[in-house]
Formats: sequence, structure tokens, C-alpha cells
Amino acid sequence: MSSMAPKPIGPYSQGVVSGNYIFLSGQVGRKHDATELEKGVAAQTRQTILNIKAVLAKKNLNLDNVVKTSVFLADMNDFAEMNGVYSEFFDENTAPARTTIQAAALPLAADVEIEAMASLD
Repeated sequence: MSSMAPKPIGPYSQGVVSGNYIFLSGQVGRKHDATELEKGVAAQTRQTILNIKAVLAKKNLNLDNVVKTSVFLADMNDFAEMNGVYSEFFDENTAPARTTIQAAALPLAADVEIEAMASLD
């Protein structure tokens, strides 16, 4: 478990290795040492991806290892704002596969949650 990403708020792991992949649980935009979410979609998206990076780093991986993400938005109208920040971390030509959906509600009333799957290779 990475101490640089928020501790799970329930009975789940930050990530589980199976075969040649690590499956990361959904992350929200909260710093590891904070109780409150970052303010706004852009800040939450940025912190969410930083949390993913922290969990990957525990396995000596980085965002280049990510092969699939699932993005959950509280409001699909926030897609462009989330996508703008997301593109700061993932190059359009090498970005992982991605699904983006609107969810009725997210943990801690977050605006965005992202889960990822990364290759250990």
C-alpha cells in the first residue's frame, strides 16, 4: 500500500496484482494526508491521477504502464474539464484505452473517480 495515496475507506486494496497486471481500485481527488477532496473537477482529476501514480510507484511502475482506465464523472458536463487535465498525463498517441461514464454518485461526493489497470511488463 502506498502511503502517498489515500488509505482505502472500506474493505478493499489500493491495487491487486494478478498475472502480469495490477488492477487499481478507484481513486478520488483527495491527498493522502487530507480528509477533504480537492475543490473542482480539474483539481480532483489532477490529484486522482497523482494518487494512481503513487500506487503504481510502489510496484516500480508509472503511467506508461497503464493499459486501461475507467473514469467516472458525477456530471458528464465536466467531461471537457476532466479530459483537459487527463491529457496532461496521458499523451494522445500512447494513451491507455479508456471508458468514461456518468455515475449517479461517487465516494465522498467526488466529482471524478478513476480506476486503472497497468501491465507489470
